[in-house]
Formats: sequence, structure tokens, C-alpha cells
Amino acid sequence: MSSRKQIAVVSKASGDAIDAVSPVPLHTQIREVLRRRILDGSYAPHSQMPSESQMMEAFGVSRITIRQALGDLQKEGLIFKVMGKGSFVAKPKAFQSLSRLQGFGEAMAPSGYETYSLLLSARQVEASQVVAARFGLRPGEAVFEIQRLRYLNREPISVDVSYFPPAIGERLVQEDLATRDIFVILENDFGHDLTHADLQIEAISADESLARHLGTDEGAPLLRMERMTYAGEQPLDFEFLYYRGDAFQYRLRIERS
Repeated sequence: MSSRKQIAVVSKASGDAIDAVSPVPLHTQIREVLRRRILDGSYAPHSQMPSESQMMEAFGVSRITIRQALGDLQKEGLIFKVMGKGSFVAKPKAFQSLSRLQGFGEAMAPSGYETYSLLLSARQVEASQVVAARFGLRPGEAVFEIQRLRYLNREPISVDVSYFPPAIGERLVQEDLATRDIFVILENDFGHDLTHADLQIEAISADESLARHLGTDEGAPLLRMERMTYAGEQPLDFEFLYYRGDAFQYRLRIERS
């Protein structure tokens, strides 16, 4: 770890200056500056953060203020500390709450993550037994399949394989699937009121194709979500979502009544 090059202190000239008269506490402003640098890749994973003394000088604040900012980032899992060596940038592990039905981009945007999708394929196919059962069809009937590789902060995070009734799929491929969530398109452009989804999650190992797309090793752990989304009682969007296990997690808050 000690051989890694330390990243430079942020520059006030870069637009990262803090405002001493702002009602926002200084440690919060500094935390957000550092957080933004981590999430946009300016501070690379596993690189060493500037020392507390360097940040004190750069921001013109006390050591306790810097430690408060770093403490918040550590609680978020964005940095980790090594005794006697300082703070280092962790590889961010994004998460999505299961308490709301959201598209990937919708869920990531509030945390400041950059998302993008690469369209791998879009075609009409014969429904497999599993897909047919979810839509109430006979195996072999036509459905429209869309495969996308999803990126988070410019790194591949998931492969999404989605199925739709043919008429809807044909319209979807005319839309901007690179930057827009399918849920948003279905609701805002097509007028479908998405109401709920049935889902299940399991751990699997990456096969050769998934490993190649996700930039991981064959056999690496993945999270697979199977999700059927409805508009009222009409099944509209059935998906297999394959997420990298080392970079993503789902969270669910459970109340004890």
C-alpha cells in the first residue's frame, strides 16, 4: 500500500473552494468536494488520499474539521484507513434500495453516480418456458428481447436482459436507451402506469459471456435478480439482471410491527 502514489490535494481554483460564510457546515462542504472527486474518478480506487495536514492547508480549516469530513466518507464506505499510513480510496460499492420500484439510473442519480447503457442486442425471439410463464403465453410465442450492458461511473456493473410484448419492444428500441431508464420511457413516453413488481434474488457464478461483458473472471460471484414489472395487473417488463457482486448490493429496510 505504501508504494502507491498519493493523489493530489484538490485545488480551490478548480471550483472546489469552500464558503466560510455558508450555512452548510465546513466539514460537510469538504466531504462533498472529496466525495465528488471520488465518484467522478479523479481520486482513483486504492490511491492514497492527501494527508490531513495537506487538506488543512488546502481548505484553510482545522484538523478536527478534516477528520469529520473523512469520518463521514469512511462511514459511506468511500474511503478506508490504514494505521500509520493514512486514508485510501475504496472501490465504491453502489447500492439500490428494494423499498421502491426504480430503474437503475433513477436509483443511482441521487447519490451522484454517472450511469450509461450500451445496447448489446434488440430482437424478437421465441419465449422460453420461463419467459412465457411470466407473461401467460405459450412457449415459443413472440416476445421482444433487449440486452444492455449497464455502466456505473464508466465501469461495467450489470448485464440486463429484458423481455416485452413485441409492440412495446419495437417502440423501445427507437428511444434513447443509452441514457434513459426504460421505466421512465414506459411511464412518461408510453403512458403506462407501473404499479408493482415481483422479484427474487440469488447468487450465481459468472459464465464466460457475463464475465467478458462485466470485466471480471469466469466464476466470479454475481447477483442475479429476476423481476416482473406490472402496469396494473398487466405484465409488462420481465428481466434478468446480472450485477457484479464486488461492486453492487441491494438494501431493504424491514420494520418490526
